[in-house]
Amino acid sequence: MTEKIFKPKYSRNAPLLFGEFDKNIKIMESELGVQIITRDDTFKIIGDEEKTENAAEVLGNLEAVIEKGEGLSEQDVRYAIAMAIDGIKYNAAELGDNYVCVTAAGKPIRAKTVGQKVYVDTIKKNTVVFGIGPAGTGKTYLAVAMAVDAFRKKQVSRIILTRPAVEAGEKLGFLPGDLQNKVDPYLRPLYDALTDMLGAESHQKYLEKGVIEVAPLAYMRGRTLDDAFIILDEAQNTTPEQMKMFLTRIGFGSKALITGDITQIDLPDGKRSGLREAARILKDIEGLEFVYLTAKDVVRHPLVQKIINAYEKAEQKRR
Repeated sequence: MTEKIFKPKYSRNAPLLFGEFDKNIKIMESELGVQIITRDDTFKIIGDEEKTENAAEVLGNLEAVIEKGEGLSEQDVRYAIAMAIDGIKYNAAELGDNYVCVTAAGKPIRAKTVGQKVYVDTIKKNTVVFGIGPAGTGKTYLAVAMAVDAFRKKQVSRIILTRPAVEAGEKLGFLPGDLQNKVDPYLRPLYDALTDMLGAESHQKYLEKGVIEVAPLAYMRGRTLDDAFIILDEAQNTTPEQMKMFLTRIGFGSKALITGDITQIDLPDGKRSGLREAARILKDIEGLEFVYLTAKDVVRHPLVQKIINAYEKAEQKRR
């Protein structure tokens, strides 16, 4: 057993590192297998040498988050722990250093994980980017944030968001209303993200002017999309033919972002996923990049990460 002392750079950070009722310390003790004794602004870490080093590294990264002026969430704590356990070094002070954009409520949107930072940086540098990963990794939300940022900076003159209207166990024909009413529920996550970024009034105004368009993928056929930021969401539910159709819509001055989760394909049996096929066919094209997010990049409730990991293990056993 070894002992390691961690002392924050600023004593004012100690209570924030403890967390309410020492919640953060309890999580670290449970996940890292160490004992942490706190006195004033000093942390005494007791345990195996490697585990005490991990705990000190976690505390250092969490203090860097605090120093950026952001609140310390449970997700921040668990992410720092996961990275330390896996031996992945990262600089929390630089993570999400530059925010992507600011929501209508004034909240800055930043990358919260290393994977998300790679995703954002890749979008900035390339014309076409595929963001592939499980639910909760911020694929769609960050994509919409990047689109809004480009629009506000006048890098593009319009935003086009699209999804394949694939029935995940429900039948469109049984839903009330005309075709637009039937497909709107499939597009709701995109509407919600836009409302967060722009506010309800501005979002509606841009929709009415046609500056922002949210439509099913089928509506893209036959068009050439110039000077636009185009997002294809839920791309795992495209067929290879639909994916090819979408990718060949891209015009001059445009940027395209394709997001999807290849573990949640709702296509009928026998239908190939256009996203999987694209990852195989297009991987070596210059100016087009694939970014793969993992369960470690999940920014929802900690249970979501555990659920994803459990399904991944079950799938590996099945194979």
